[in-house]
Amino acid sequence: MSWFQYESPQCCVLILHIQPGAKRTEVAGLHGGALKIRLAAAPVEGEANAALLKYLAACFGVRRNQVVLKHGAASRRKVVEILQPKYSPEAVFQV
Repeated sequence: MSWFQYESPQCCVLILHIQPGAKRTEVAGLHGGALKIRLAAAPVEGEANAALLKYLAACFGVRRNQVVLKHGAASRRKVVEILQPKYSPEAVFQV
């Protein structure tokens, strides 16, 4: 299984491995079938989740409310849904 899949032409699902507390927010390659993203936000009070969703919205050219955290709010492994992405995951994250 890939780190992303399309549930429909208007909905892309990403499987992510998150490393909060990094020096800067960046993609770090693949990690166990998931896309690894380092976040420059602390894993406190939902700060890392909010930073992740904002980062993904900017990457895919969508509004923040078009990025939905489906699973893993308290975990490093997360499933995120992008609604009506302007760009494909292959174009955004060249891993």
